[in-house]
Amino acid sequence: MTDATTRAADLLADHRASIDRLDAILVYTLAERFKHTQSVGRLKARHDLPPSDPSREASQIERLERLAREADLDPEFARKFLTFVIAEVIRHHEHYQS
Repeated sequence: MTDATTRAADLLADHRASIDRLDAILVYTLAERFKHTQSVGRLKARHDLPPSDPSREASQIERLERLAREADLDPEFARKFLTFVIAEVIRHHEHYQS
């Protein structure tokens, strides 16, 4: 193995270790987010509030798209991601309603 190949392998390992740490952060962050949204769902159910809040959802999508642009991330990807998360939250909220 040449020195360049060894350096490349080391860099690859470093990048992969960073990706693994970031994946863990994403999972734990999503878990924390869902703990809060589950509390919101129970609160809505206790007070007969609808499981969905389209106005809030739209403003959150706009906010995330703006943050994505600031972070140099594809805003369309951010929108799709948040839309997926919101759908899962609503599904949980509907469960509390029944």
